[in-house]
Amino acid sequence: MDEKAKDEAIPARRRNAAATRDAILASARKAFAQSGYDGAGVREIAAGAGVTAMLVNRYFGSKEQLFAEVLAATAASPTILTAENLQSPTLGHTIASVLMDITKAGDTPLEGFLIMLHSASSKRASEIGRAQIESGHQKTMTAALRGELAPQRAALILSLVAGVQVMRQMIGLSALAEADPKDLVKILGPMFQSLIDGELPAKPD
Repeated sequence: MDEKAKDEAIPARRRNAAATRDAILASARKAFAQSGYDGAGVREIAAGAGVTAMLVNRYFGSKEQLFAEVLAATAASPTILTAENLQSPTLGHTIASVLMDITKAGDTPLEGFLIMLHSASSKRASEIGRAQIESGHQKTMTAALRGELAPQRAALILSLVAGVQVMRQMIGLSALAEADPKDLVKILGPMFQSLIDGELPAKPD
């Protein structure tokens, strides 16, 4: 092989490797969102990507590592905690408004949310998910807060978001699913803002 052919072959191999890795991640995201960590098998993920199970392990080392990378990829493209949203002077209202937009009846829940929801019964998946949340969304939310107990307030904000997603979109609780979104924003906005501002109850004497 002459030098020119070598130069052309190396980028091609790199492109193919990147495309294969992306295909595996895309298949894994779909499988984990549908079946959760325990229900999704490496063979199923491999088949969805058009590769062998051996190749999945070659690229990611293990199912655990693949799951961690899938969660990291979903966290890298936030819907609520975007840089623009976090700059909002009325962040509580913004979070509430976006939350209503992503939990409309009939809409498909966010993929990252489904992955965690369907994987919550797995102890190992929960451990991996906790690590990803703490280093991702919770870290981002905490950094946007001022005052005491910022990590705890950030965690409560994330918990409220997840709870509304479950009750409004997954379970379809009538009072939430059938409510006027504007009414829910009126209630949720101040709740979020209180946690953002750090308005904690006064300590008893």
